[in-house]
Amino acid sequence: MRRDFLSTGDWTRDELEGLIESALRFKRGDDNSKPLAGRSIALVFFNPSLRTRASMQVGAFELGGNAVVLEPGGTSWTLEHRDGVVMDGDKTEHVAEFVRVLGRYCVGIGVRTFAALKNWEEERRDPILNAFAKYSDVPLINLESAMHHPCQALADMMTVREKLGAGRKRVLLTWAWHPKPLPMAVPNSFALAAAQMGHDLVIAHPRGYELDEELMRDIASKTESAGASLTVTNDVDEAFDGAEVVYAKSWGSSRFYGAPEEDMDERAAHRAAWIVDEQKMARTRAGVFMHCLPVRRNVIVTDGVIDSSSSVVIDEAENRLHAQKAVMANLFGRQK
Repeated sequence: MRRDFLSTGDWTRDELEGLIESALRFKRGDDNSKPLAGRSIALVFFNPSLRTRASMQVGAFELGGNAVVLEPGGTSWTLEHRDGVVMDGDKTEHVAEFVRVLGRYCVGIGVRTFAALKNWEEERRDPILNAFAKYSDVPLINLESAMHHPCQALADMMTVREKLGAGRKRVLLTWAWHPKPLPMAVPNSFALAAAQMGHDLVIAHPRGYELDEELMRDIASKTESAGASLTVTNDVDEAFDGAEVVYAKSWGSSRFYGAPEEDMDERAAHRAAWIVDEQKMARTRAGVFMHCLPVRRNVIVTDGVIDSSSSVVIDEAENRLHAQKAVMANLFGRQK
């Protein structure tokens, strides 16, 4: 049976722990196996990337494999994902053929497609990712979709483990001001993975910037099952009290999907307060600062924080390589 890595929510805590341990072995150099020797994977990028693209290509190489990078509309044909559509517009090929052909060449496929921030009810269902999953005969890795970024979340949980050790931590996911609305995939996935790993989770955001209701119910259920706690607050200062991990990320409001100007007007009032600065970090319990990158300095976080000894953003970015090697070895590798 095909196994995909589309969301950490599809994997149990024990399975995620296993991936993290595998990633740590790769990082320490204790595992130098080549489970992708003689094998190729396809990496499909609808959107720009630095860390995801480089880490997947390097990771495939280090595992002994080959990565084929495709950019629909650039280095490959434009793609249609909707079923039953009359393709008399600007789309050249349907995902149904595209994905199945790749499956004849490659042992696995990674796909990256951002939210367009136009239709919330449609995009929260991840239509492009699900079209790939519908037609693929080989395992898939979600390299970021409208709703989830599980590779980033796995690397984040690895980083928390590496820096602070095993066990429950007090983890803060804080919204931050940004001049334009951004997708929710990273905060969604960080919150979900933190809940799955049994951390005490605090989510701070201004009113009107709530995460998806269905996802939040799942997060609440997973924290309760783990015996952990979930707190949602609109008080940006108190949220930092006692935090051991501070994860900053901006995201847009689902109320303003398709109306970015309204979102920008709404968020303008939060510019001064919702930034991670030295004063807020002083309220933490010697907390580490995390961000998925790229980050706008002195917008999301001050220079004083991101350049401090509390910042682990570069280690976090490196861990994308090791975490994704663990996932690729698990899904695509030859069985020993």
